[in-house]
Amino acid sequence: MRVALIGAGRIGHLHARLLAATAGIDQLVVADAIDGRAAALAAEVPGAAADSIDGALGAADAVVIAASTDAHAGLIRTAIERGVPTFCEKPLAADLVDTLQLSREIDASGVPFQLGFQRRFDPGYREARRRIESGELGTIYALRLAGHDPAPPHEAYIPASGGLFRDFSIHDFDILRWLTGSEVQEVYADGAVRGFEVFAKYGDVDTAVATLRLRDGVLAAMTVARHDPLGYDIRAEIFGSRDSIAVGLGPMMPLRSVEPGVPPPAEAPWSSFLVRFEPAYAAELEAFVAVARGAAPSPCTSRDGVEALRIAEAATRALAEHRLVRLEEIAS
Repeated sequence: MRVALIGAGRIGHLHARLLAATAGIDQLVVADAIDGRAAALAAEVPGAAADSIDGALGAADAVVIAASTDAHAGLIRTAIERGVPTFCEKPLAADLVDTLQLSREIDASGVPFQLGFQRRFDPGYREARRRIESGELGTIYALRLAGHDPAPPHEAYIPASGGLFRDFSIHDFDILRWLTGSEVQEVYADGAVRGFEVFAKYGDVDTAVATLRLRDGVLAAMTVARHDPLGYDIRAEIFGSRDSIAVGLGPMMPLRSVEPGVPPPAEAPWSSFLVRFEPAYAAELEAFVAVARGAAPSPCTSRDGVEALRIAEAATRALAEHRLVRLEEIAS
């Protein structure tokens, strides 16, 4: 299989290395909108560099899109018009209107498509889902989700991010749906600028909380922050009538107990999402190879992207209007 990788930035570097090591991929062709980046990355992998996006797609059996967010929709449309099986990092598009339209186009095309929500492929989250589905936890009472970045993004990224819930928390919204097998019914959210005034300049926040009620009655509470001085902290805690479990609770978790006699975490904390979820990214791309070959259905569809974004839209509206927002208020 010949795979085109579009995008040679930070996430593109990770994908290039993982794709080069993925069974079933014989050739990797890299393209990027910035001169020189594709050639430099292709030399590292190794792989081949294309002089244009069209050149990369023309020789590809499948494409992996790791370009900037504002380029996703156009690249997806180009790929499906050519009938090339497509993997794209989240999000599908920059706003909900285009996301809804693009999802319909993907479905109508019949082209194999997979969206990049890598937490679905993390061993901890997969085991948590298995235990929920098997009934080992009993009745699920509530979930707690935490998403804390080690450092805020560069200022130039903030106005294009879509806001904290759309940019960062969308992974939590997706994993909440995936873990529970249920849909969010209503959301309340609040937030503030606690450490970095630059976010206020763009009408955004650096710290937020949200509560969510699912259709089956399960309750979820979430914290999200742009800054954690200790490292990258992503956790899920699930409380049931028979058992309670956690994902992300381990020797690299950037959180410590101050109870007497409790030792600190045994290892240095996760430094970034690239380190924390590298095995998940690798498993995700392995799954995409099967999808591209027609050997398996997509494990993360364009519609999954729509539903996660609808929750993010509801949370963003709840934050702005200081009220409970029902998902039925958000276009679907």
